Amino acid sequence: MDKISIIIPVYNVEPYLVRCLDSVIKQTYENLEILLINDGSTDNGGNICDKYAAEDNRIRVFHKKNGGLSTALNVGLKKVTGEYIGFVDSDDWIESTMYEVLYNTLREQNTRLSVGNFYIASDVESTPMKNKSFIQNGLITTKDMLLYPLMRDNYMGFRSNVWNKLYNAKMITSSKLFFNENIKYGMDVLFYYSLILKKKCQGIYADQPLYHYYQRNTAISKSKSLRVRQDILTAYKKVEELMNTYGYSDISFWARGFYCYHASVIAEMGLEINNREAFLKMQDEIATHFDDYVKTNEGYPNKIERVRKLLSKNI
Repeated sequence: MDKISIIIPVYNVEPYLVRCLDSVIKQTYENLEILLINDGSTDNGGNICDKYAAEDNRIRVFHKKNGGLSTALNVGLKKVTGEYIGFVDSDDWIESTMYEVLYNTLREQNTRLSVGNFYIASDVESTPMKNKSFIQNGLITTKDMLLYPLMRDNYMGFRSNVWNKLYNAKMITSSKLFFNENIKYGMDVLFYYSLILKKKCQGIYADQPLYHYYQRNTAISKSKSLRVRQDILTAYKKVEELMNTYGYSDISFWARGFYCYHASVIAEMGLEINNREAFLKMQDEIATHFDDYVKTNEGYPNKIERVRKLLSKNI
């Protein structure tokens, strides 16, 4: 059996870490290398990592000075020795069959990337994501691998996050691809699209919820920092540029539509904290990309109207 290297960045997630690690070590696919990257945690997370490593020889722990999520992920990428790579966030958890399913799905189609469905999880329940549109059995074309995460209303159970996937390690190492350490929010989006485009990657989808994506208020995706939230704009602008560079300019308007959506979220944050400069800057970005937003949200008039109101608002 091939070895799967699982990279788990750890930073101040003590209340959730045991749940995460237990779900990984209990995988039905047992040939694992589990890389715990302690990114300078100030809680008991580092000690928990060491305790698990002492009890399971598949676990390797690396303690580093805090540098952010991308730096921790990159340490993991430099340390992997497996034929395949997976990522798990340390506040999330996974089904016991996750890597067995993703590995078998990938091997059956002789491809380099498999994607699984997932749950949105809270302290109360985990809700499986459902795709409105059918994802074909068999190989998914490179173009659809690019489109599905951007057509989120139709493909809620796909996403461009790195955690619901299994990757051929050589595909990553041969491209010398790492996470952008200047981006705190959206680095996984840029990583995914860089990989798909540079390697002209096809994939395979398992429409079975395997990953529990836990929604906690202190996660980066919930940040109220305008500076952090603006990183996602950088990520999607780079995605658009990559799509144009690698011959997919005919669908790059989908990336611009997502850019416009995130600009609208930041504009609303600017209004909430009475930051006029931030709001006006995002209003300009919305105006530039509004036609693309309309094009990518046909059939969703309420979404279009919400952004239109932000565009016409005077403060």
